[in-house]
Amino acid sequence: MFNFQQNESSGTCLDSLSDRLITACPWDPRIKGQFFHQTAFTIPLSIVKNFIQDVILIDPNALCGLEINNGILMRYVTYSSAYLGKTEYGVDFEITYYRSNDPLHPRLFEDIVEEIEQIGLFKYKGLPHWGKNRNLGFVGAIKKYPNAEKFLKVKDEYDSRGLFSSEWTDQVLGVKEGVTILKDGCALEGLCICSKDIHCAPNHGYFCRPGIIYKEARVCAPIIVGNKNEPINVEP
Repeated sequence: MFNFQQNESSGTCLDSLSDRLITACPWDPRIKGQFFHQTAFTIPLSIVKNFIQDVILIDPNALCGLEINNGILMRYVTYSSAYLGKTEYGVDFEITYYRSNDPLHPRLFEDIVEEIEQIGLFKYKGLPHWGKNRNLGFVGAIKKYPNAEKFLKVKDEYDSRGLFSSEWTDQVLGVKEGVTILKDGCALEGLCICSKDIHCAPNHGYFCRPGIIYKEARVCAPIIVGNKNEPINVEP
């Protein structure tokens, strides 16, 4: 289920030939192509074996659903002296998975993918990819970098007027609150980690539950008792 990939690139999607879009790429906005979420984080090389073993223990069959979108891509990455760079050698995991056009509709193996995400980000304190993550990927992210204060100091010195900042970057960097948004269905979009059933999709039979092996995780799991769904709120 894991694929190794050194690098990837894409061509000039919008410059394809005038051939009735036959050569259009899957993510071309002019066609009804791929629509997906991405989660990416880096696990230190010293503990990456433990992370992979945890993922396999959850439910190996559930990983087959990820194969539709290239599975889980793995890249070796090196450490960097940059203030927000990788703190040690590691393996970057990039998970690409289906996203419904309806933000309140759960996806296949919703709970499994959410647990993998939370295991990587929180149990193993994975460093999030700054561009390929949902909101929950940045919860407490800045605290994972020992030189975060130095970065913020330099940021203020070179951009004292905040011309290169936005409300979103301030939230991601922990300067302001608001990276987590609590509302109905917020966990389906990764806007929050569920703490109540309404954060999932109880009308579709998905309720907030602990993870299978990582009990600290809170995921939107399909629960059916007989012919009746019984919602139960779970505190984080």
